[in-house]
Amino acid sequence: MESSKRQRGRPKSLFKESTAGTMQSLDRALGVLTETARQERAALSDLARETGVPTATTHRILMTLQKHGFVAFDEERQEWMIGIEAYRTGASFLRRNSVIEIGRLVLRRLMQDSGETANLAVPDGAQVVFVGQVETANPIRAFFPPGARTPMYASGTGKAILAAMGEAALTRLMTGAKPERFTPHTLIDDTRLQADLDQTRARGWSLDREERYQGMSCIGAAIFNDRGEPCAGISVSGPTVRFNAERAPELGALVQAAAQEVTRQSGGHLPARDAGNAGL
Repeated sequence: MESSKRQRGRPKSLFKESTAGTMQSLDRALGVLTETARQERAALSDLARETGVPTATTHRILMTLQKHGFVAFDEERQEWMIGIEAYRTGASFLRRNSVIEIGRLVLRRLMQDSGETANLAVPDGAQVVFVGQVETANPIRAFFPPGARTPMYASGTGKAILAAMGEAALTRLMTGAKPERFTPHTLIDDTRLQADLDQTRARGWSLDREERYQGMSCIGAAIFNDRGEPCAGISVSGPTVRFNAERAPELGALVQAAAQEVTRQSGGHLPARDAGNAGL
């Protein structure tokens, strides 16, 4: 009797090609969970409306998520909110990501040296997600709640990451993008944005001058992984009046030095064009 041969490589999918895509029920559940996190507290009807999922289905999804601790229900206010298991899941990501762990230590020193709110963000598609922040004691200051997102082109941290990308990666990311004008200063013109990225690349730090929020400015620099690719960004942000032309280079040097420190401590390395400025 011929012995059966052991299969090598990836096993053949159990699903037919037509059904090998996403699972609609899981898509819907994750959509409801994400919307609950975005709103922080929300009524059932609000979650159903925002996700486009029927109310009865949304309720079943929430009850299932509640059973596993991913959402919780406030009986008094009749509102849903994120549960402890969602926090534990997120905390697991933070623990495994050495850039975020190390970056948090650098943020406090950057805030103290600059006197401005220091931020840490990671890319997610064409957006950046803020994963860490140390606020300044200044009464007028910037604040981004953890998990807040913004398009890369309208963010100091995002523009620093864009400027550090290779041309092919940058083109892939920006192809098909439909930029939104948040303020009169938002760079939605390709030529102006490219010129800004060229300037950012040349000096090693970016400047967002009221491109996302009126009256607020931000200076950012990219953090690199072990392949010399931008994997995160660090920045300082605050009222535009404190980010004038005289002070911007000083803040830029502080932010660039902080980004380079996180890069080194997390096992990354600077691209050749930045290695010469590592002593900043």
